Amino acid sequence: MASKQQTIYFGRFIDTPTPTALRIRTGAILVNASDGTGKIEKADWTVTSANDATSKLGVEAPVVAAGDDGFFFPGFIDTHIHAPQYPNVGIFGKTTLLDWLTTYTFPVESSLGNPNSPMYTKTLPNGTSNPKQIDPLARAKTVYTRTLQRTLSHGTTTASYFATLSVAATNHLADLAHNIGQRALIGRVCMDEPATCPDYYRDSSATESLEASKACIAHCRKVDPTGLLVAPIITPRFAPSCTVESLRNLGQLASSEDVRVQTHLSENRNECALVKSLFPERESYTDVYDHAGLLTPKTILAHAIHLDDKEIETIAQRGAKISHCAASNSALGSGFCRVRTLLDRGVDVGLGTDVSGGHSPSILDAVRQTCFVSRHVGFLDGGDSRWNIGVEEGLWLATVGGSKVVGMEGSVGIFEEGAAWDALEIRLGADIGSEDEAEVGENGVSIFGWESWDDRVAKWVWNGDDRNVRRVWVGGRLVHERKS
Repeated sequence: MASKQQTIYFGRFIDTPTPTALRIRTGAILVNASDGTGKIEKADWTVTSANDATSKLGVEAPVVAAGDDGFFFPGFIDTHIHAPQYPNVGIFGKTTLLDWLTTYTFPVESSLGNPNSPMYTKTLPNGTSNPKQIDPLARAKTVYTRTLQRTLSHGTTTASYFATLSVAATNHLADLAHNIGQRALIGRVCMDEPATCPDYYRDSSATESLEASKACIAHCRKVDPTGLLVAPIITPRFAPSCTVESLRNLGQLASSEDVRVQTHLSENRNECALVKSLFPERESYTDVYDHAGLLTPKTILAHAIHLDDKEIETIAQRGAKISHCAASNSALGSGFCRVRTLLDRGVDVGLGTDVSGGHSPSILDAVRQTCFVSRHVGFLDGGDSRWNIGVEEGLWLATVGGSKVVGMEGSVGIFEEGAAWDALEIRLGADIGSEDEAEVGENGVSIFGWESWDDRVAKWVWNGDDRNVRRVWVGGRLVHERKS
């Protein structure tokens, strides 16, 4: 007899427990959500049909089967994304990082919670201005709902989000993530340095920044006391946006509250020069964070492109993690991160979309961009192929690598007993020449029928998108289903 919370999944299961090969298995998995967590209770790789699944697993439970043209894959993990920037996806013009922040980023972020945002007086293309009566929190709800829905539709089951300065808007994001069902780290950005932050968008003091961060931590823990679905993460935007006092306060808060930290590091050469001018007493950009107590095994450092050997050594020693954001690094002309060096030095690396510096909310696209950038790095090193990241390793970074970065290794990103059922059902489409050939071309992946499954997965990585994501589960809960 099965619990009402048990479900059997039958079909082809593909994951990447190591960086070097796909693991492709056919069978059945029993998921038990009776305790509210939706974990894999049992797997049987001898099951050969959906009808056989219930008897083999010894329970009477509903069976969800992937089609012959598809497979189950672990949910993607976005280790760095700015939720309030989703409206700006694809907008970065000819700018580089620092002027992009001023021109595009700060205005849109401030509009989610701040009635005095310049976004509300901005002239629209038709010559009119945005109405002053817009409710900033209503706007935050609209933007965050769309962000969560779109990332889920692309298969992101876990995300580490930067929010805004607004406590109320940040708490909205936590509420929505919990209600919609995406696993999320929620961070209110901290910015109190008058020299680098605009008057309309900054904390008035280090004390205000600290107290606001405490309020958001308390709210996240109220929303989800377990921290398994929604959890807080302390978020100094980056060193130039924070005073020394604020960085020190946040480091102490991270220690006393045993909470995660996320920030940016060495994304852009002009940014690195700015850090050097603002913190002349510190040895390096990395040392700024280390001196403040912000480098811990629970720290996510986004970008980390322009690091010297000593900085990498410090990051490895502290156990801090790195989010590689290939698309954003290319879009803003920031540089090429040498991911192979980081991995070889024992640093955990995951992938981030960095919306909206990155143009897409898709981690599958981040895999592609990571592969491309690795080849550019190899070209700059005389064509050395050791730098290359291929399909298997890219998918590993998007799942297992990401799980290490967000502190969920073994719990997500892999199909093993005891892991959460955070999963995607991927559909590639009918073989060309089959009775269902009319469906060919509708989802971007052309399958002829003679490809191996390794090759089919490669085609998905290079040609796939959200049209291939048929269903998405987080902790056994169905959170997205494609209607067509």
